[in-house]
Amino acid sequence: MVSGKNIVVYENKNNLPVLVEEDGLHRYLEQIKQFPILSEEQENQLIYDFKIKGDLQAAQKLITSHLRLAVKIALTYRRYGLPTADLISEANIGLMQAVKKFDTSKNVRLSTYAMLWIKAALNDFVLRSWSLVKIGTVAAQKKLFYNLGRIKARLGLYDNKELAPSEVKQIAGELVVDEREVVEMNRRMGGDSSLNTAINHDDEKVEAIDLLADKTQNIEARLAQKQEADLKKQILNQALLKLNEREQYIVKNRMLTENPQTLDEIGARFNISRERVRQIEKRAFEKLSDEVKQSMAAAE
Repeated sequence: MVSGKNIVVYENKNNLPVLVEEDGLHRYLEQIKQFPILSEEQENQLIYDFKIKGDLQAAQKLITSHLRLAVKIALTYRRYGLPTADLISEANIGLMQAVKKFDTSKNVRLSTYAMLWIKAALNDFVLRSWSLVKIGTVAAQKKLFYNLGRIKARLGLYDNKELAPSEVKQIAGELVVDEREVVEMNRRMGGDSSLNTAINHDDEKVEAIDLLADKTQNIEARLAQKQEADLKKQILNQALLKLNEREQYIVKNRMLTENPQTLDEIGARFNISRERVRQIEKRAFEKLSDEVKQSMAAAE
């Protein structure tokens, strides 16, 4: 353990530094800078030693040499108001998965491959921590989470005030969700832009979010949250099987993806009008919601 005033940074038995307190971030960054950046030749040799020979020390060197990458990506997620220590921990888990699953036949460096795993781990953590998955509204909530900020920016809505009824209606129509859900999500995410406002602190320009206190969730709460999210995911997948092939395609590519297809794109695929796609999407979502609600009620 390395300790000091307002600093708590632990090292585990494998000599991998672990950040457990927000105020220890600077110390943690100094520690991971001590791990050397690998050349492509060194990296390939370590990958060979780990994958072919089963050398766990080689895997550890691959991980430690990319800890700075994990931190860099994790810090871009601070706008969601989650503890930096937790974000870095989740990013490191994604990094470890990348090292474990890296395919030596890929013509890319490990860092390029690891970025995908790190971001996937962080996206999953953010969604779980925000408790956005609700009975019957998982698709709408996820779609709003990923797209509300972008649509507001396009409409020139940069402040955190309540949306006007006309604005709510426009956003709800574009994303095919209930207006009530747009209002609720806007309130949940209302602090984002203000937390990213640049301010002067001790003669240094920082973002407001950098000055927030850490309110780390306890392990029991996080475990319960994960179990609930896993159950709802299982129920959603089972409910999707009740839809026909076209309905499943529309739901998955309009509601269950970070980059949803447009009504026109799906219409062209099935040779139907954009309005017909909208009708099918609405009907499919209603069927999906009913199935999810019944399954949740049976599970209680």
